[in-house]
Amino acid sequence: MAVQALREELDSKCLQLLSDLEELEAKRAALNARVEEGWLSLAKARYAMGAKSVGPLQYASRMEPQVCVRASEAQDGPQTFRVIKADAQTPEEVGPSEASLRRRKGPTKTKELGSAVVPQDPLNWFGILVPHSLRQAQASFRDGLQLAADIASLQTRINWGQSQLRGLQKKLKELDPGPA
Repeated sequence: MAVQALREELDSKCLQLLSDLEELEAKRAALNARVEEGWLSLAKARYAMGAKSVGPLQYASRMEPQVCVRASEAQDGPQTFRVIKADAQTPEEVGPSEASLRRRKGPTKTKELGSAVVPQDPLNWFGILVPHSLRQAQASFRDGLQLAADIASLQTRINWGQSQLRGLQKKLKELDPGPA
């Protein structure tokens, strides 16, 4: 009956893989829609403000990222990707920056050099009163970035599922060399 259990597991893996593929297709369509919406909103902002008012000349000389993509790998599963704010600290970064004793009697006169600088909103590069379409473009691209991380996680889960499926098929052929 090990063959029957293996076939049931193979069927469940196939169904999971097909549902993941369906979800991947839906997320890709949503990503395409968000990116298209973002570019259209950006074009509307250029039309409203003028082509020279929204362009690379207005970018800051020193750009700071607002978000980062973190990859985390589970022990028994595929790698996942998350979008986090750039100023958010991971658990490894929390705590004292140096392994030394602290003086508790009073405040020290030295200032913290490692204070986190909050990244500036890039919309401020284009002025104080920016059109609503520019804010819509920023929101669309931000949503698209989250969708891209979800798609990457889903794609790694699909690849991991395919490798598990191949392993189960190989086991099934070894146990039951007949028609499978």
